[in-house]
Amino acid sequence: MARLLIVDDAAFTRRMLTDMLSGQHEICGEASNGLEAIEQYKRLKPDIVTMDITMPVMHGIEAMREILNYDEEAKVLILSAIGHRQKVLEAMQTGASDFVIKPFQKEQILDAVSRLV
Repeated sequence: MARLLIVDDAAFTRRMLTDMLSGQHEICGEASNGLEAIEQYKRLKPDIVTMDITMPVMHGIEAMREILNYDEEAKVLILSAIGHRQKVLEAMQTGASDFVIKPFQKEQILDAVSRLV
């Protein structure tokens, strides 16, 4: 069972991911922007971070870069809308472990997390 930090500016998406993943994994925390994600990562030390790209305060790629600078072994699963193809490529080049395109199905998320565990 992996410990996950869920990062998305939409409370609805965070709730949906929690519902999809809890039971099989532990949701150890949530963040609504990249700055919170970095703080939560350092405090909680999760196994995997699900990271939205487009967020206020600090976007997901910048937050992922900071997390990877802090912990080069960090596993970050990028979740992004289909229209952000270039951002997904940038995220993968920056060090994302995997990505899932929104809107996603429960099986896609569970499969992606399983690959990273």
